[in-house]
Amino acid sequence: MKKTPASLYTQAATQIAEIEAEMNRIGYWCAEPLPESAYDFHMAFAMDTMAFVQWLQFVFVPRVKSIIQQRGEFPASSQVGAQAIREFDSDPQAGRLVSLLCEFDSLFDKGVRSAQ
Repeated sequence: MKKTPASLYTQAATQIAEIEAEMNRIGYWCAEPLPESAYDFHMAFAMDTMAFVQWLQFVFVPRVKSIIQQRGEFPASSQVGAQAIREFDSDPQAGRLVSLLCEFDSLFDKGVRSAQ
């Protein structure tokens, strides 16, 4: 088991807070919870049960926060930025969100490499 550097948890926490704030700023943060059935997904990014912005809010953000809080192990790679590029291709208000998600991928990939 690889040890995750403490700085990666700090950087990931900062990044996830910025992602959450940007989602709020552009109106992509939903006050209403999803039905339980939405969490019974079988496809990447829960594309079979929820929209990408819902997955970000209800799966991605809580998962990253949980890993940080528990000092858990991050997955081997992250493609959330690449998916954001595809999902928000024609959405001019999502430019900063896409950048933040790509930065998260980059931060994560650097952290995984430095832990090896």
